[in-house]
Parts: sequence; C-alpha cells; structure tokens
Amino acid sequence: MRVFMTGASGWIGSAVVPELIDAGHQVVGLARSDASAEALTAVGAEVRRGDLDDLGTLHDAAADADGVIHLAFKHDIAFSGGFQGAAESDRRAVETFGEALAGSGKPFVIASGTLGLTPGRVATERDGLSPDWPVPFEAARARLATALLAVGLAPRNVRSSVVRFPPTVHGEGDHGFMAALVGIARDKGVSGYIGDGSNRWPAVHRADAAHLVRLALEGAPAGSTLHAVGEEGVPLREVADTIGRRLGLPVASVAPEDADAHFGWLGGLVGVDGPASSALTRASFGWQPTHPGLIEDLAKGHYFDAPSA
Repeated sequence: MRVFMTGASGWIGSAVVPELIDAGHQVVGLARSDASAEALTAVGAEVRRGDLDDLGTLHDAAADADGVIHLAFKHDIAFSGGFQGAAESDRRAVETFGEALAGSGKPFVIASGTLGLTPGRVATERDGLSPDWPVPFEAARARLATALLAVGLAPRNVRSSVVRFPPTVHGEGDHGFMAALVGIARDKGVSGYIGDGSNRWPAVHRADAAHLVRLALEGAPAGSTLHAVGEEGVPLREVADTIGRRLGLPVASVAPEDADAHFGWLGGLVGVDGPASSALTRASFGWQPTHPGLIEDLAKGHYFDAPSA
C-alpha cells in the first residue's frame, strides 16, 4: 500500500514509518523542513514538501495514495497560547483529506487523545462518540470534534478510523510530558505531584503505539475508534517518586491552587485523573503491547541522561 503520512518525522510518526516499511508498505511523508525531509529519506520514505496549511498539497497527495495517516498537529503553537489556531488547522486538514478520499473506500487514520474524555473513571473506545459528549477541557473538546468529523466520513465510503493516544507516549528520545516533568523537577529542586498523587494517566510505549497505527491502517473498519493504551492508569505519585529517586531530589505534594506556579503549562493537566482502557481494541485487533511500561522506562535512565527541555 502506498501511504501518505503527515507527522511522519514526529515523535510517533518516526516510529510508524519503519513499522510500515517493514510490513511492505511504501511511505510518502509530508516534510516542512530540510531536516524532516532528510530524516524521512534516511529511513526509506519518499518526501512530499509542504505543511498542514498547504491544503492543495494535502488533497493531491491523499488522492494519489492508497491510504492516509494523519498524525501531525501544530504542537509548537498549541502549547504557547495558540491552541485554537492549531485545532482549526487540524480540522481543515481532515476536511481536505475527507474530500480527497470520499467514495474511494481507502483507509484514513487520524490521531486523537484520551485525556479529558471521562475524568475520574476509565475511558473506553465507546466514550466520546457524540457531539454533545461532556468534555471539561477546551483542548480535548477541539480534538474530539475533529475525531468525530473523521469517523463521520464512513458513510462517504472512507475507511476512516481514529487512534486515541494517551498523554504519555514514552520511549528513548521522548521530549513530551515525561521529559517536561523531569525538567520541572530539575528546575524546582523537587519532584512534585498534585494532592495525594493518586490521579492516573494512561501510557504506551512509542513502538507499541506505532504497531497499532499500522493495524488500524490495514484493517480497522470504517468509523472505528481505537485506544493505543498500554497501561490503563499510572499514578502520578509513582512517576514523581521515580523522577525524584533518579535525580536524587525530594518528592513532595503540590497544592492544586499552586499547580500553575509549579508546573507551568502542565499545571492544568498534571492533576487530571484520566485512566483509559484498550480492552476493546485488543480484542478486535489482537494488539498486545510488548514494550516496557512507563515506570520501567523511566527507571532505565534515558530520560535523565541530559537536561530535559
């Protein structure tokens, strides 16, 4: 299958590309920079220059492909006050892909998230499937709306599916939330958690997540929602304890009202209790994560080899 990918040189995408190529697929990756283009070429992918705002490029590349995987999101502006703009760009891209693929029966896989779907209880693949689903966070509402747009392409003969990722897709080289928590602990001189730290985040190793993306591309029925969740819920206190132990720092509770001051841009998320299940995904697709869990991965030490951003 000839697959067009956005986000192909990103954290998850750069694991998906070799997963696809090893399975015999051809990959054409969208690249907005020379560095991204070189990275894609180095692993055997073709390059299509452009970015998420080049809607004509997205349309033509999708029309020329046998399937599309959309993993890109403007995280660079989303976490610096421009989330609405990033979400609108994402929605326009999905609309464009939908127009290009309508009537083709081709697979279309997009990324979404689990955090915020069902605060305080375990989220399943059946949650968040209606426009009026109560979501407490603006960011989660925007991603949910775009995911619903994608699965809604099924009646237009697009084999669309949504893969929801947990907030922590971990592994060596990760510069996401876990790396940020390590950096905050270093800066503050203490590894913190909110309240009693019993709130849970689901997690998955990057390699396991990449494998599920391939399975979705190859066989997910139209309108499917999958959960790339390796661990249902890791207490944030355990994360803080592991970080503190590795850095030789004290571990301490941070009051909810002080979360923003201590954790900065992560303040609104680090206290969320957002466990999620992947039981339905595993039963339907035979997906079984085989790589280390979050605490084991943290304990390996690669998150602490150099100061984290």
